[in-house]
Amino acid sequence: MQNEIVLLHGWGMNRQVWQLLEKELKVAVEGQVKSLDLPGFGHAPMPEKPYSLASVAEQVAEQLADNTTLVGWSLGGLVALHIAKYYPQKVNKVVLIASTPFFAESDDWLGIKVEVLENFKAQLLENSAKTIERFLAIQAMGSEHAKQDVKQLRAWLLDAPEANPEALSLGLDILLNDDYREVFGTLNQPVYGLFGKLDSLVPRRSVTKMKALNSNFEVEILPKASHAPFISHREESLNFLKSVL
Repeated sequence: MQNEIVLLHGWGMNRQVWQLLEKELKVAVEGQVKSLDLPGFGHAPMPEKPYSLASVAEQVAEQLADNTTLVGWSLGGLVALHIAKYYPQKVNKVVLIASTPFFAESDDWLGIKVEVLENFKAQLLENSAKTIERFLAIQAMGSEHAKQDVKQLRAWLLDAPEANPEALSLGLDILLNDDYREVFGTLNQPVYGLFGKLDSLVPRRSVTKMKALNSNFEVEILPKASHAPFISHREESLNFLKSVL
């Protein structure tokens, strides 16, 4: 029997972003498919412990059956990597969608410029709604369906309660500071990746560096997709997922 498949969303969003893909996956693959809200997003409560990648992952791991296949988009991919490393019995496979083990740019890594993440954090304090709206636009930037993608993301965002302000701020800290390259490079479970060539948050060349860290990393890069390929290119994303799940 196919193991349970669990979908984890990215920063600022909630499980509603998966509803179309989740519905199609349930038809396409055997076994149960479900999505979860990360702590502080959607309907999920904040962790009892101080907010960190570890406490977020712990709360998610408590909701997983053993040998789950984790599909993580963006920040959700970092959560998936943490669970795979520290709760190995819970995870039999990881699929990263537009996600990387380290999101911030550094001397030896391609990613989001540190000042961009810091600006987002500062703007959150002034106007969180406007900041999230800007983030939606950046996620869709480059996609041939950018306007439709943003409209769809916005609609799903409004389908659930607003994110906890602390989860938003500390979630950005995770993207800025948490470096899981060593974890990714030594992961025992199979790991796959789906990326958009036009993604401005996860540069295409960072995927090459990820493959250098983990020689078993199997990837597909969609040439006309950006940071949300499962929305802009749902059929291609579904075909990829069916091939690796």
